[in-house]
Amino acid sequence: MNLFRKKTVDQLVADSTPLKRTMRTFDLTMLGIGAIIGTGIFVLTGKGALTAGPALSVSFLLAAICCGFAGLCYAEFASMAPVSGSAYSYAYLAFGELIAFVIGWNLILEYALQAATVSAGWAGYFNKLLEDFGLSLPVELTAAYGTTPGVTTYFNLPGFIVVLIITWVLSIGINQTKKTNDIMVMIKLAIIALFIICAIWYVKPSNWQPFSPYGIYTFQPGSTQPYGILPAASIVFFSFIGFDAVSSSAEETVEPNKTLPRGILLSLAVSTVIYIIMTLVMTGIVPYQEFAQFIDAPVAGVILYTGMNWLAVVVNIGALVGMTTVMLVQLYGQSRICYAMGRDGLFPKFFSEVHPKHRTPFKGTWFFGILTAIAGGFININILFELVNIGTLSAFIIVSAGVLWMRKTAPDAHRGFKAPGVPVVPVLSIIFCLVFIAGLNWETWVRFAIWLAIGLAVYFGYSRRHSKLEGVDDAGTPQVAATKAE
Repeated sequence: MNLFRKKTVDQLVADSTPLKRTMRTFDLTMLGIGAIIGTGIFVLTGKGALTAGPALSVSFLLAAICCGFAGLCYAEFASMAPVSGSAYSYAYLAFGELIAFVIGWNLILEYALQAATVSAGWAGYFNKLLEDFGLSLPVELTAAYGTTPGVTTYFNLPGFIVVLIITWVLSIGINQTKKTNDIMVMIKLAIIALFIICAIWYVKPSNWQPFSPYGIYTFQPGSTQPYGILPAASIVFFSFIGFDAVSSSAEETVEPNKTLPRGILLSLAVSTVIYIIMTLVMTGIVPYQEFAQFIDAPVAGVILYTGMNWLAVVVNIGALVGMTTVMLVQLYGQSRICYAMGRDGLFPKFFSEVHPKHRTPFKGTWFFGILTAIAGGFININILFELVNIGTLSAFIIVSAGVLWMRKTAPDAHRGFKAPGVPVVPVLSIIFCLVFIAGLNWETWVRFAIWLAIGLAVYFGYSRRHSKLEGVDDAGTPQVAATKAE
């Protein structure tokens, strides 16, 4: 039994089923921005500013460069094999079935946990918005059990409902998903632009001095936490998680060889510019040390300093819209990975069945949408969130290594886009990812090992025997026929 049996580009394309192709460069760029711009602005800027000071803008730039290296590798694979499945399909092409299954299994966890975690943050902003209008939910229904120390909560009702609504939108068609995401991203960008235009007049350049109080990397007396530009970069790196989901839309994209690379790289570029501008404005208004008071809601701290209380409601709406698009893209990417794995026989056929009217993987979308809603509703996901990071980074490494391998083994294969600077770019991508993985705590490694062990049990217990490549040799010939011929 060959555990590393591979698919060719022709096999991947031939196996694709007729999902509806309507996504263009604009839609893919909006999809990427929808995934990237969210918790990075509304949550992580506070912790990042305390870690790097005003130089947080440089940290965002470094994190973007790292993701840019991986993005270039994703873009090359997307132009080479324009099929659903993202890193899963690329690993199938470069390294074979077992590696592909492991990556797909990890990505499913990544997308589900990120969507469930964001649903908890979404509920917090929703409850705050209700309070602004003099309304409130019973406190027991505002968060999962154990989420807030000292507060008795049992169920995250707002998060549960919003995940189900997003799942419904995803299930009824890519046109509806595309339009919903495009509208919400434009609203989010408009609110961010409004915030910048209104707040920039309160910037005091003196707050940017010293620009980099902790330098590149340092430890403060009595603290084991590193400070500086590099530690902050590792924090905000995860703001960019999500652009990889763009490549999951290959089978619903018009001219994917051209539009997928554009969508991936444009969404990264636009998001980076927004993050840098927002960071400079925020640290220019609020002295970076003061963000300790607003660690969970840094934008609210900026509004408090400016005295523009009317802007608080608008920003709350922007946060809700921003987090909604993040959940939408994560659940979209998850459903397409499961669809690809079901089509290849590694998951039950149930996950690859396309609805005759909506032309979406309807059942699989609802299956994981309901599971994610339940997880976000009842479980304190925060303790598992770093699993999102390790799953994403492992996918980045495999895709980057895959570009190196395919350049060697299939140098003449058609590529609508070629990553520049090979082998330097993929190698730098791998190095960056390994550095970030090394910084994760040991509990994350243990949980990741447990999840991986469960995945391997599924592969050897079900997937290996039901794979569409079972009984086919490396040349694509049925093994029985090949034996007779000999």
